[in-house]
Amino acid sequence: MDDVDAVQAQIARNMLESGDWVIAHLDGVPYIEKSPLIYWLMAASFRILGAHDWAARIPVALAAVLLVWVAFRYGRWAFGARAGFYAGLSLATCIGLFLFTRIQIPDVILTLSVCVAFWCFQRLLEAKEPRPQLWALLLAASLGVGLMLKGLIAVVAPVGGIVVYLSVTRQLLSREIWKRLRVFTGALVILAIAAPWHVLATLRMPPYFDFTMHSGPGEYHGFFWFYFINEHVLRFLNLRYPRDYNTVPRAAFWLLHLLWLFPWSAFFPAAAGLSFKPIDRAGRTRLLALCWTGFLLIFFTFSTTQEYYSMPVYPALALLLGSAMAGDGKWLRIGTRALGVVSGLTFLTIAAILYAVRGVATPGDISHALQQHPEAYTLSLGHLGDLTISSFAYLRVPLVVAGLAFLVGALSAALLRRRRAFLGFAMMMVVFLHASRLALVTFDPYLSSRPLADALLRAPAGPLILNGQYYSFSSVFFYTNRTALLLNGRVNNLEYGSYSPGSPGVFINDTEFVTLWSKPERSYVLSDHEDVPHLTALVDSGQLHRIAESGGKLLFVNHP
Repeated sequence: MDDVDAVQAQIARNMLESGDWVIAHLDGVPYIEKSPLIYWLMAASFRILGAHDWAARIPVALAAVLLVWVAFRYGRWAFGARAGFYAGLSLATCIGLFLFTRIQIPDVILTLSVCVAFWCFQRLLEAKEPRPQLWALLLAASLGVGLMLKGLIAVVAPVGGIVVYLSVTRQLLSREIWKRLRVFTGALVILAIAAPWHVLATLRMPPYFDFTMHSGPGEYHGFFWFYFINEHVLRFLNLRYPRDYNTVPRAAFWLLHLLWLFPWSAFFPAAAGLSFKPIDRAGRTRLLALCWTGFLLIFFTFSTTQEYYSMPVYPALALLLGSAMAGDGKWLRIGTRALGVVSGLTFLTIAAILYAVRGVATPGDISHALQQHPEAYTLSLGHLGDLTISSFAYLRVPLVVAGLAFLVGALSAALLRRRRAFLGFAMMMVVFLHASRLALVTFDPYLSSRPLADALLRAPAGPLILNGQYYSFSSVFFYTNRTALLLNGRVNNLEYGSYSPGSPGVFINDTEFVTLWSKPERSYVLSDHEDVPHLTALVDSGQLHRIAESGGKLLFVNHP
């Protein structure tokens, strides 16, 4: 588990051990940026299976499987069995779903709730639907669950797409439609699911209602202000403090969907040629998927965006792709040929890289060959910019497997008929995603601090100090299940909670560090390699005894 995922896992463990299911804590400091349902699910997994890294990933993994199943059922209901199969296949084997479920974020569960909401909406509109009231209740329940996963965007996304669809089909003012939606009953269901936690959290961290539209260091306005004003309104306006996030350029945010849905994005032109007229169930589904996708992408065009923010549109795009792939036409043939060319060129590129690094030595771990770009790490895939040509020498096995995968894709396009070629592309992605998993294993010493945690567990007891912010070494906290003092670490995610009444004094300055380090008792300090000069400027280098190093991170003790 890396030094980002471990933050979420440790919050869940802290909830389980403390019995406080309302306010999340890290190192004892309130952490109120996120809705709690993902933490509750991980805590439940820990309760059943134990506090293991793999147990923390089970909720996200199960949600991904369920999302694919729902997309399959939705597509089968809307277009037929073959289209449903291709919708589920394209979603299960696309790059985006794989990448963004390697991270412990709730977005795949949010995507599931959004997909269910749209399907429920479409089901309750069907004139021959025998149980519209059931679908209306399920729609409301999915919105309530979404609120507990990701906040207001979980309601904004489906409601916005639904309003656009009703407007396009001239049903927005239809009394019959609103009667079927059962808005009042649905609102009660949403409140029953989401209101209790929001109310309790507000009461736990007063002041209750502060609408200040300014965010800055040292300010504390309670839970309500931070969660609703700072995290929702000011973040949307790019005025949130602390500014511990970044945004993807607008053009890239749109164009990257060609990558996130790869290889099936090659069939987008085929989907564009289908009928979007709402004269039958298939046409209505395609139009709804278009409204669903368009609203969400335009919404985030005017906001700050991470690469994975658009994940809730993946099922909509998968439905369009499945509908197209179940048909016939020249664009499917062109897409198949294009995928064959891309796969062949990628195979040749990988072969060239392997040839270029054939004699490159690989001392230590991959961190020795990477170039750090900390300014990019506020994006979820920022570490990709750290790669160098020599770093690929550490990735020889994943590259060989990836090369074989793309060779399968090129041969499938050249030798197999269209529907068999689709299965060949799916096999290509299964092998390629396995290669990606192998690459992540190689990156583990760089992204995780587990070797340092293991060294700390073997060492005699003593206070732990972290030179910097919590996130830099969060996997140490998870694998050792201990707290630490943070040297000049009152920044980013823990800064706001540190000013709340009763927050523990875990933040220390340089003077306090020197005092603690000079005591006869044994103490430990964790530091990134580039931050070690700060430590040597405070204490003599002879007082820093290195006991472990991994991935450019070090563990020191003051007494040997």
